[in-house]
Order: sequence, then structure tokens, then C-alpha cells
Amino acid sequence: MNRRSLLLGASALGLVVFAGGAVLVSRRNAADRAAAQAAADVDAEDTSDTDATLVRANSPVLGPADAPVTLVEFFDPSCEACRYFHPILKRLRATFQTELRIVMRYTMFHQGSDEAVRILETARIQDLFEPVLNALLERQPEWARDGAPNLDLAWQIAGEAGLDLDTAMVDRALPGIVAIINQDNADVQTMGVNATPTFFINGRRLVDASEEVLYQAVRTELGQG
Repeated sequence: MNRRSLLLGASALGLVVFAGGAVLVSRRNAADRAAAQAAADVDAEDTSDTDATLVRANSPVLGPADAPVTLVEFFDPSCEACRYFHPILKRLRATFQTELRIVMRYTMFHQGSDEAVRILETARIQDLFEPVLNALLERQPEWARDGAPNLDLAWQIAGEAGLDLDTAMVDRALPGIVAIINQDNADVQTMGVNATPTFFINGRRLVDASEEVLYQAVRTELGQG
């Protein structure tokens, strides 16, 4: 191979590396902008207002944003009862497809739950929140052992659900994710939440929640009895 060929090959390789680096920088900048906006949203909220405390602008939402009924779940990814209610909430959403939205609030009572929240938030950046949530809860008994959670396995499960782990490992420390964790911890205290799951429907706290109670609460809010 002559010197000209070597120079051309090196130039081509440099362009490929540069392009790849530009894409990575662009993704990082986009993630940083999203994190900064999330942090700004947290700061902008009026924590003296009950509705604002229940539903933050950066809280994960399942279902249509303009649904007339809002069910807020204070949940812990490591909580067995939250795992039990997860398929119930799926059935609720299937029944009230346009009438119900579910807002997820992080309640980190178990050891390792803060790291599980970081997994979920990095998944949300990648538009994979629900698939990763489903995977973590379905396989919760494998990783969320009392006193000894296997968080490496939790990350592995998220990766098997489609999460780009290399990107997520960087994103897990983003300021926006830290802000969400801190805000949810504060709101748990403000709302007096001491058990998971705890449900609020259109601002009203539900007592002794069950599948029947949840269905009836949604129907009541919709004027269906």
C-alpha cells in the first residue's frame, strides 16, 4: 500500500470517528437539556398546592395526559404489594383507555430502591419507561431481596428489556434524575405517605385500596355510580 492510500485511509477513518463522536455528543447534550428542564420544572412547582405536590410536571405518566381521572400511585420498585397491584393497574388502563391516566411517584422505602429509580429514569430518557418497569416488577423476586438487593441483576433485566446500558450508566447521574429523586422524597413526606402503594384519585386519598375499590373510584369520578 502506497503513502497516498495510507493517508486516504487514515482520513476516512478519522471522519468515521468524528461522526460517531458527534452523534454521542449530540445525545449527551440532548439528555443534559432534558435533565436541566426536569430540574427547572421541579424548582418551578408550587409545593404548597396539594395538586402540584401530587402531580409534578416531570412525573412519569401512563395513559393520556388529558384524561379526566388522575390516579396517583406512590410506589416503590422493590415493594411486593406494588408488584401485586401492577397488573391491576394495567387492567384499569385497558378498561378506561381514554378516561384514566396514572401518575407514578417514587417512594424509596427499601434498600436499593433509589438505584431502581435511576434505572427507570434512564429508561424514560430512552422512551422505554414502561417496558423496563414491567420487566423490573415481573422479575422483582429475583433482584429485590430484603437486605441484599441484586442491583447488577436489576440493570441486566433492564438491558434485556431494551435499555442501552452504556448510555444509561452515564445518564444515571444526570442532575435532572437527582432532582426527581429529591423532589419525590420531599413530596412523600409532605403527603404523609408511609406505605406503598398509596393511591390518590383526583386528589383524594384512597383507603384500603383493592381492585374493586380502584374500579369503583374511577367510575365514581366519571359519574358512573
